[in-house]
Amino acid sequence: MKAKQDASPTPASRERVESVAGLGPLIVRGEPRHGRLLLAHGAGAGHDAPMLVALREALAGRGVQVLAFEFAYLQRMRTEQRRRPPPRAERLVEEFRAWRAAVAPLGEAPLWLGGKSLGARVASLLAAEDGAPGLVLCSYPFHPPGKPERTRLAHWPRLACPTLVLQGDRDPFGRRDEVEDYALPDCAEVHFLADGEHDWRPRKASGRTRQALIDEAADRVVPAMARVGR
Repeated sequence: MKAKQDASPTPASRERVESVAGLGPLIVRGEPRHGRLLLAHGAGAGHDAPMLVALREALAGRGVQVLAFEFAYLQRMRTEQRRRPPPRAERLVEEFRAWRAAVAPLGEAPLWLGGKSLGARVASLLAAEDGAPGLVLCSYPFHPPGKPERTRLAHWPRLACPTLVLQGDRDPFGRRDEVEDYALPDCAEVHFLADGEHDWRPRKASGRTRQALIDEAADRVVPAMARVGR
């Protein structure tokens, strides 16, 4: 891996971008006092999305090293400066597997897998196939918006690792009243973020802020990872 020009320092930690041969840029933030998290993005935006920038800072400030990558289609979107739909999930699982193989040897702390929305689904598919120390799934797409009968849970019975789901309770991809009716495996814990939607943005009338929900989510990640140990 060859270091590139890094971003401006933040109070939580310094963020840097490194190049992984054959795969692309990797954002590295924080020190692994409580573990490492390999994080994928959502379908339509990469790791410069405000929610993910703030989440990386919050996790790094709590001692979780975040290693954030972008799938090849998103990298191509940046180059071509036009939107592209993501490829089939099977292809994205192979990409995530390649990133995991490249990043895992770079540290001693367990490498948890995670992501936001599409990235969360792909991380869970990979863990169902290959196993993982643990999963952090942000805004999991339990079903397409408006189609609650089309759940994306067929692989969940094969999950055997600690699985933390951080879900806005009014997320159109899986509201609290819907998710609470699912028969999830014993390894899964769902923490609902009050009044959050898919990007964890609450309504003004709630009196809460997205940053407060991000901080609340980050506060749940550290004990989840600490329970597994090193």
